[in-house]
Amino acid sequence: MSGGGTGQAEPDRGDKGGVRTALAGLTTRGRSFLAAGIAAAVCAYVLGQSDLLRVGLLLAALPLVCATVLYRTRYRVAGSRRLSPARVPAGSEARVHLRMDNVSRLATGLLMLQDRVPYVLGPRPRFVLDRVEPGGRREVSYRVRSDLRGRYPLGPLQLRLTDPFGMCELTRSFSTYDTLTVIPRVEPLPPVRLSGEAKGYGDGRQRSLALAGEDDVIPRGYRYGDDLRRVHWRSTARYGELMVRREEQPQRARCTVLLDTRGVAFAGAGPDSAFEWAVSGAASTLVHMLERGFSVRLLTDTGTAVPGEGADGFAGTSQESADAAGLMMDTLAVVDHSDGTNLSRAYDVLRGGNEGLLLAFLGDLDEEEAAVVAKMRRRSGGAVAFLLDSEDWVREPTGVPGPLEESGERLRMLREAGWTVVRVPRGAPLGELWRQAEQERTGIGAAGRTSEGGGWS
Repeated sequence: MSGGGTGQAEPDRGDKGGVRTALAGLTTRGRSFLAAGIAAAVCAYVLGQSDLLRVGLLLAALPLVCATVLYRTRYRVAGSRRLSPARVPAGSEARVHLRMDNVSRLATGLLMLQDRVPYVLGPRPRFVLDRVEPGGRREVSYRVRSDLRGRYPLGPLQLRLTDPFGMCELTRSFSTYDTLTVIPRVEPLPPVRLSGEAKGYGDGRQRSLALAGEDDVIPRGYRYGDDLRRVHWRSTARYGELMVRREEQPQRARCTVLLDTRGVAFAGAGPDSAFEWAVSGAASTLVHMLERGFSVRLLTDTGTAVPGEGADGFAGTSQESADAAGLMMDTLAVVDHSDGTNLSRAYDVLRGGNEGLLLAFLGDLDEEEAAVVAKMRRRSGGAVAFLLDSEDWVREPTGVPGPLEESGERLRMLREAGWTVVRVPRGAPLGELWRQAEQERTGIGAAGRTSEGGGWS
């Protein structure tokens, strides 16, 4: 749930500008009555018919009186908006709840609500509220849906006031608005194991030296409850008090998801394009690896990493992992094609240290970029690439990958460097490719193309 903004709409006091505003709010019915009244008055003057003059004055006065009374009505209305949920996958619906509170001492007349929404979310919702008693409340809701990821503003909410005769309508706008975030589709992935994730023990978890706290980097003083077998006697003799030595503790395995966003690497647009599949695949992989206890980082070809560099790009505790997942989903919701033509900046980030498991979603690669990707494997415990060929995605769907003649050399370069490469045909489910990656990795291991052990699930 997400709490929306709250604001108040209150009519202005009448003045010359207010009179013009009130007259501009006359509806078609009100303008017709006014025109008919003026015409009747003119005809009565020409023909000398006093009864017709009275009818004309009545017709002309009715919309003017309605506009004046409506404009000078003094009551205050507060409005709020709530999104449920505020972050929704593409193709799913979110519900927007609107609440109107009459905070004045007077009952309102007929109210018409209209919320501004982008075109891709659907038509503008309109609601008619009958009389709201003093201190009363009315709640309405509507649904929004988008097949395109992004961040969409909702609001401001507009309140249209009308008189009982429908002669005049005045619009009041609230100043607050909310934002609906449409994230990429996330596909559940099967638990598989691929060899070559990282050196270590158990499920590929690494071990590191640490003390009782994360900030301990040297032997610390003895604390009540510490095991006496951990006493570091040399430091104890040096400092004159009991000191506890360092011990080994498990460290979460790392995983980097590389997303190629180069505009030159993808062809086509829309929710069924190759680029949108890559974004959705990266989102599904991030969620899958976080659920299995990995510390995950999202990296793009521009060298931008999420989470921020202050945390070394990796999540820590469970709460931090949840926050990191939300941050990465928000980033993927608005990610677009980059102007870059190569992957060198991503390689510069990856060569700085051991990245653990490397999962890449790549577009078209020439021989030079294939060589750069091949070098990325050196600093990772294992590497899996999902390769999307633009030609496979722009031609008519056949369900099978296109010919390998042009990309065969690039695939060979990656596989010889230790990559597990899975070609992605148009519209292929990621879950099937996930299992295919496991089979490909098993085949590579049997052929002796990789020498590092470990695993991921």
